[in-house]
Amino acid sequence: MDMTTCLKSLLLAIQQYREGRTAQNAAQLQKQVEEVSRLKCDQLLSSGQILPSDCVNGLVELAGNPNTSPTLTSAIISLLAQLACDDAGWEILHNSYNLTSTLASVIHCHSATPAEPLVLQCLQVLQKLTYNTRVFQSTNYIHELIAFLVTNIQSHNDDIIMPCLGLMANLCRDNHSVQSHIKSLDNVKPFYRTLINSLAHNSLTVVVFTLSILASLTLNEKVGEKLFDAKNIYQTFQLVFNIIVNGDGTLTRKYSVDLLVDLLKNPKIADYLSRYEHFSACVSQVLGLLQSKDPDSAAKVLELLLAMCSVSGLRSLLCEVVFRPAGPKLRAGGRRQGAGADGGIALVQWLSSPVEGAESCSLQTLQLLNELLEEALAAETLSDFVLSFVEMLLPVLLALLKGLDPAGGDAHLRKYCHRITHITSLLLNILKSLLMSAVCLHFVTSVLSEALTPPLLCAEDSTRSLVSRQVSAQLCLLQVETLLSCCHSSSPLACLPPGSDNDLSQVCAEALLRTLELMSKLRQQVKDMETSFYRMLQDQRIVTPLSLALTSHHRERVQTGLSLLFEATPLPDFPSLILGESIAANNAYRQREAEVSIKRVAVQEVPPSSILDSSNGSSRSVHSLAEKIQNGLELQDHAKNSHVSEIIDVYEQKLSAFASKESGLQDLLEAKALALSQADRLIAQYRFQRAQAEAEACKLGSLLKEAERRREDLQVELSNQVQEVERSKADMEELLQHNTRLQQDSEEHQALKGAYNSLLNRFNESERLLKELQSSHNLLTKQIDALRKNHEALQQKHEKITSELEDREEEIRSLNSDLKQKNSDITGLRGELRSKEEKVKAKDQERRDLEETVDVLRKELNKTEQARKDASIKASSLELQKSQLETKLKQKEDELNKHSTMISMIHSLSSGKLKSDVNLSL
Repeated sequence: MDMTTCLKSLLLAIQQYREGRTAQNAAQLQKQVEEVSRLKCDQLLSSGQILPSDCVNGLVELAGNPNTSPTLTSAIISLLAQLACDDAGWEILHNSYNLTSTLASVIHCHSATPAEPLVLQCLQVLQKLTYNTRVFQSTNYIHELIAFLVTNIQSHNDDIIMPCLGLMANLCRDNHSVQSHIKSLDNVKPFYRTLINSLAHNSLTVVVFTLSILASLTLNEKVGEKLFDAKNIYQTFQLVFNIIVNGDGTLTRKYSVDLLVDLLKNPKIADYLSRYEHFSACVSQVLGLLQSKDPDSAAKVLELLLAMCSVSGLRSLLCEVVFRPAGPKLRAGGRRQGAGADGGIALVQWLSSPVEGAESCSLQTLQLLNELLEEALAAETLSDFVLSFVEMLLPVLLALLKGLDPAGGDAHLRKYCHRITHITSLLLNILKSLLMSAVCLHFVTSVLSEALTPPLLCAEDSTRSLVSRQVSAQLCLLQVETLLSCCHSSSPLACLPPGSDNDLSQVCAEALLRTLELMSKLRQQVKDMETSFYRMLQDQRIVTPLSLALTSHHRERVQTGLSLLFEATPLPDFPSLILGESIAANNAYRQREAEVSIKRVAVQEVPPSSILDSSNGSSRSVHSLAEKIQNGLELQDHAKNSHVSEIIDVYEQKLSAFASKESGLQDLLEAKALALSQADRLIAQYRFQRAQAEAEACKLGSLLKEAERRREDLQVELSNQVQEVERSKADMEELLQHNTRLQQDSEEHQALKGAYNSLLNRFNESERLLKELQSSHNLLTKQIDALRKNHEALQQKHEKITSELEDREEEIRSLNSDLKQKNSDITGLRGELRSKEEKVKAKDQERRDLEETVDVLRKELNKTEQARKDASIKASSLELQKSQLETKLKQKEDELNKHSTMISMIHSLSSGKLKSDVNLSL
């Protein structure tokens, strides 16, 4: 079956499965999907037809439905991956059909079983889908996808770690929103540790993925400064270059190049690379990859070289490597003696490579040669090898100017115009650099004129020179004529607005202006070039590309247009009036596009329905007239031939007029059909956008429910906090009661102090009356024993008071810690309240009720904070009282020490007097 029949059957099966999700309908749909998979589906997504668009919309919708069976979902995803046969197909699936969020939802539904084949398939397709593509943080299920990747990267399953790392590298690259979201995760530090440990993995692909993620997340942070410091950066350079040259495959080489390109964006790392001692050897090995026939690898190598050219310190080193002579000197016409190809010759080979898919490599090579030759030719000392290389390069470049196939379509024409633009830009740079050197003036006038001529075999040199001059002028004139016809043959229905960079007419105009600028530079060196140049400037068809250049927002295009306008203004037949009208029309169109934000589709005006209805009547009248003529001729055979011929002439004129009208009506009908098809396409896009809007609305509804649930949780937490505050108040009351008890103890201590003073007075009296009261010595000893017992009691009370003070200090410390905990809880609640306030401000009118509840919470928090302040004041007063008690206890201890010394003296005195009395009695 052909593609159209298969797609119609697939669309019918999709509709049947939507209406009834039975096993029979699922089997039929899977069968249709497998049949379409067996067909060749190149350029099906970019064709712009309604039938493939409806099929892809239906398949994406079914793949994102959680009720679809995993087998059918896997088959659908395989078909979608097959349809995206190139980068443009992946971009269409990402931008137009939102396949990224669909696959993310599938992974989210099966996140409990990450080792399932469907999850691995989705990860692999997502890795291809998100490569070099910006994924916005507002995409559905992107946060869930990031959480899934972070979790499984830290797992120990090697089968899922590699695709997760590759997808994470794609999401993090040049995407600040995703990077900020990952850095704000709670488990980001364990994630960093896992990534750093993965650098010692056996697989080079895993190492490259890990380095890419770390470079995206930590390059401008402290972790990145440690990872990519002066000690480690040279090892990183050697590792990346080794992977590029000796990698596991194209995928590893691709990500290695991207990693090095990202590192070069950092000026510090770019400076490290410029001082890398093995840079020349590494670049030579990288240039050796260009000798292979793989366009994908060559494209990534050229991308890396272009990134190096953007660094001023590396461009000169790169020129030394590329233009370093590897063998005998090259000669004119591309002939060389000896063998061995260096990097420059490999670049020239990719310019005209017959390998399929090498067109992008050719354009990248032209850009690279443009940068390198600009650097090499601007040097103070110009080497002979560079001149020989330019001499070899010119015939190859001019051979690429030929080969436009008018029947190749718009895609072929667009590629051809891009190639012409890059070639002419390179030639202009060569001319500009060489003409600035007086030593190379002869080289420019001779070599370029010979290079513009294809090799022809002629008998005499003078004839060959004349033919070469004629062909050189005719070659440029042919290019200009071809590009002018391309600018004016593009259908308005197929063109984009004039302001678009991808407009085919804009691309053709840029190539045309570059070619005219080249003719302007060469008009003094090549014969008949000046005449052809001025003749083209006076052609009215030059108005369209010139007006597009003058109204462009690119500075170089405007400058080129102004220089050509300066050359064309003095010419007598230059259509300046038409140019002014065209510029005014372009400006009016741009102003109208700026005022209206809705995209327009350029469609020819369709005639009224009455004219279309009259087409059938006119055709019927033409047939009736033809029948009448035939019948009249059969009945009037006897009439004169002259009258019959006159009648035939009249009717032939009428028939031709009716035929012209019929052709015009047919054109209008075709325009109407085209407008209807575009309207159907817009309707399909509207349906798809409406489905996306509904999905977004569902997500917002779920977010609103989650916010309500969070609010209820916060209310519960707040009530718990209020209860804790009440408990703290009760504790404070208990502390106050304990404080009163301590005050009573202090009063008792004062009373004891007065008693101690009275005892001291009595002791003084007893010392003064000691000689007279010898008979009352026993009584005094009894009093001394009593005093000793009182002293021991006081000492025990002192120890109890000190222990109680230590307990109170511990209680005060616990209260302080509790207060600090309450302060941290209050600050946390304040932060949450601030985040809630910021979210509530962005919500609709329905969420304003939450602001009132937040205000109530603030008031209660203020009360809590006031209570906390009161508690802190009371705690400070307790500390002051504790300090006072300590001072009083120190005073008591000093007094007790004094009393103990006095008691000891009394004992000593009493014992001495007793001995003397005994001696006297003896």
